[in-house]
Amino acid sequence: MKALIALLALVALPALANQEPALYGRYEYVKLPEIGQTLKAKMDTGALTASLSARDIELFKRDGEEWVRFRLATKDADDTLYEHRLARISKIKNRADELADEDEAPSAEISRRPVVDLEMCLGGTRRTVEVNLTDRSSFNYPLLIGAKALKEFKAAIYAGHKFTAGKPQC
Repeated sequence: MKALIALLALVALPALANQEPALYGRYEYVKLPEIGQTLKAKMDTGALTASLSARDIELFKRDGEEWVRFRLATKDADDTLYEHRLARISKIKNRADELADEDEAPSAEISRRPVVDLEMCLGGTRRTVEVNLTDRSSFNYPLLIGAKALKEFKAAIYAGHKFTAGKPQC
């Protein structure tokens, strides 16, 4: 019986070796092939979902399905209008604890954001992930990669490094 268990363990070793996460820095370049842009992204394990900086966000119907159109809200963005099938509407907690007075309890406001499935390329890995659309133009990074997307990329984040994956190679 011990020999059988040892043999099964040896057979499982190659599969376990493939489970190692890819190590990325706190900030990385991410290519969005469907949009034709490579953006600087913040890798944020504290955020659940990915967010893309967008403006002029408008929901509409096409052939009985829900769609969303938007423009990028980045400093180099042109006026290109993008249209994607809507995956869902997410409810996001906007933390306002930094804005609260010391005597007030921290509060969280809920916002509803359209979510689309977007293909992303990080390093040499391509995945399709859910991305919510919101205006991030006041932030340094137009793309935030949250925990769900990091899991799709089998990523581990080393906060002391930046741009370890280099330019996307997909």
